[in-house]
Amino acid sequence: MAEVIDQEKQSTEAAGAPSGFSDAAPVQKRRRRNRKKIIRRIIALVLVAALAGGGFYAWKRFGGPKETEKEILRDTVSRGSITSMVNGSGAAVAKNSESVTLIAGGKVREVYVTEGDYVTAGTPLFEIDSTEVEEAIATARERVRNAETELADRRNELAEFLKKPTEADAVAEYNGILVEVGLQKMNLGDDVAEKEVLAKLVDNTRMRLTLYFSYAYENDIQIGQPVSVSIPVTMASIPGEVIEIHKVDRVTKEGGRMFEVVVAMDNPGTLTEEMTATATLTTDGETIYPYEPGKLEYYRSTVIRSPMSGSLTSYNARDYQKVQAGQGIAHIQADLKYREEEIKNYNTRIQSAEESVKDANEALEKAMKTTESLSGVATIDGTVLSVGIQQGEEAKAGTVAVSIADTSTMIVNAMLDEMYISYAKVGMMVNIKLWENELYGTIESVSLTANAENGVARFPMVISVDNSEGLLMSGAYVDYSFTASQSEDCLIVSIPCVKSAQTTDGETVKVIFVETDVPPENPVELATDMMQIPEGFWPVVVETGISDSNNIEILSGVEEGMSVYAGVVENNSGMGGMGYYF
Repeated sequence: MAEVIDQEKQSTEAAGAPSGFSDAAPVQKRRRRNRKKIIRRIIALVLVAALAGGGFYAWKRFGGPKETEKEILRDTVSRGSITSMVNGSGAAVAKNSESVTLIAGGKVREVYVTEGDYVTAGTPLFEIDSTEVEEAIATARERVRNAETELADRRNELAEFLKKPTEADAVAEYNGILVEVGLQKMNLGDDVAEKEVLAKLVDNTRMRLTLYFSYAYENDIQIGQPVSVSIPVTMASIPGEVIEIHKVDRVTKEGGRMFEVVVAMDNPGTLTEEMTATATLTTDGETIYPYEPGKLEYYRSTVIRSPMSGSLTSYNARDYQKVQAGQGIAHIQADLKYREEEIKNYNTRIQSAEESVKDANEALEKAMKTTESLSGVATIDGTVLSVGIQQGEEAKAGTVAVSIADTSTMIVNAMLDEMYISYAKVGMMVNIKLWENELYGTIESVSLTANAENGVARFPMVISVDNSEGLLMSGAYVDYSFTASQSEDCLIVSIPCVKSAQTTDGETVKVIFVETDVPPENPVELATDMMQIPEGFWPVVVETGISDSNNIEILSGVEEGMSVYAGVVENNSGMGGMGYYF
């Protein structure tokens, strides 16, 4: 803890100066000319006390009255100078330092520095090989790729969802009739899902017929070749054509090999699915017959599905209903609340994917930094304080490989007592002493938060010290001092003259007892019992400033040249000695 040290303490103590009161200001330093004056004054007081004591002793011994004699001590308000100093101690450390710690273990390939080397920022320090780090980087990169792919997919899903309309019609793709409508049992207002089956559309304007012919006619039947289709149930003959030929290998009960021929014909309106029919072809004047009749099929069929999810607002579909290409059979209205919820869900998935990408990139960045740590370089200019690895060894993660400190500028970490916190200012010059070495520094910072211990509050203070000559080493303890305040040509009195008292109004004040024949203009009535003050001295309230170990500055209340009460010297024969009282 910083203390105020009297620069002239030894001289004052040699002169036998009395100690001060507990309410005195911080210990101060004063100039030589005032010191001599005080020394002479106190010597005189001591001589007076000694003479009084000696006289009293002789008088007592040779039959004088058995009474106590008191000698009143006086001081005079004078002008002088006072300087207040704050002193303390603290540990010096390098202002800038770094410790390169291994993030991952590996085999030490090279160490380029030794203790005591001076390095500059960017200087290589060591090299370490680590398969573990290389694998970690590869894994981190793969994780980034996967996360970015996931994010792209989630964004595409949202984009596709936003493309969907809020309402749509289910329409027929071509002319035909609707079948299997009654299987759906749908009503207006029902909710339908996307791609839910609404009806089946068949193209009944044309019919298909699949027949099998002997491979003996393989080269006689061609696509587009005309055929004559016979419908036994209607006893009608309808022209058609070959639309497909499939060289399958069907073997009949009789052992014949057959291939498949598909023919198509226009529907005059009387043909339906499952009717039995056959067809003949004519080539080179010869009629070719199929192996057996077949069953008529609709030329094509399509399942009509809901184009989106929503509510069914119209449904115009009946079994065997004729429809035209593009004709709507149902209208679906999207549920906007559901749509908003879906958009939120998509955005939540996107946000989660973005977090995954962020985490993956941070992991990759960390892995890359680990790689950088395998090729250690200095980040500051300074001296190598320690090297914790050796070439060829297997170093473990967490090992401090190299420690570097820039000792050109040191800092002293000190704790400043709360009573001096108002004196310390950033930028203030500070004297630093290390044994016989004198250095200079400046206050760099003073914390606004105190550390309380044993009822005493102390504030951390940092002092920056120029160490270009290298006198300070890291960890050394030094003494520091700085000027707290200074007053030139001010009114001063000795510290014992200022006393603390309480007025009749209950106010605690500082007073000086002024010696006058009549009461002064500004006396104060005291509630405190001050019976030890002799008559002829009047209490006057004063305002004090700084002080040193002997004197205190008077800002107001008295004038230069006034005689004031300083104490008494008492020689008590009953005690057999001399006493000094205030």
